[in-house]
Amino acid sequence: MPGTPFPVPSGVTNQLFYLQRDPNTNTVIYQLNVNSAGQLNDAEPINIFWIRYGEHGEHKDLNFIQRKFAYGLTAQKLAADKYELKFAAYSKVRFFLLKSPADKAFHVYATIANKQIQVERVFLRIEGGTFWVPNVKYIEFKGLNTATREPIVERIML
Repeated sequence: MPGTPFPVPSGVTNQLFYLQRDPNTNTVIYQLNVNSAGQLNDAEPINIFWIRYGEHGEHKDLNFIQRKFAYGLTAQKLAADKYELKFAAYSKVRFFLLKSPADKAFHVYATIANKQIQVERVFLRIEGGTFWVPNVKYIEFKGLNTATREPIVERIML
């Protein structure tokens, strides 16, 4: 449904970025997983859940299939405060969770078209296909260009 207005999630503590896709407005939230003292959970640094806008904004966990084959992430610790993240469904883009030198907070970064982006939103344009093999036309990354601190949008056509 091109033209569908997608909501922008708000009020999520420690939100890193979010993912939206056709065919509905339900949104996957990627949240920094910290304890009450603000310390990062080394074993599982990112908490992932749905905001089901089609169901009155309910928060729901991803199911096993969504976690293992689609929207889930694996995190490998590379150094203190640095993790490589891999999406279950698409491992061609490398993502990193690390502290920003600009604000000393954790953010997720990816390099797209030779530009480092502080990722805020990922959008998948899906046109048909099946449950197991959706026809993904492109992946769009929205965030900040880390070199200029300006907003940026980059697409990978599939």
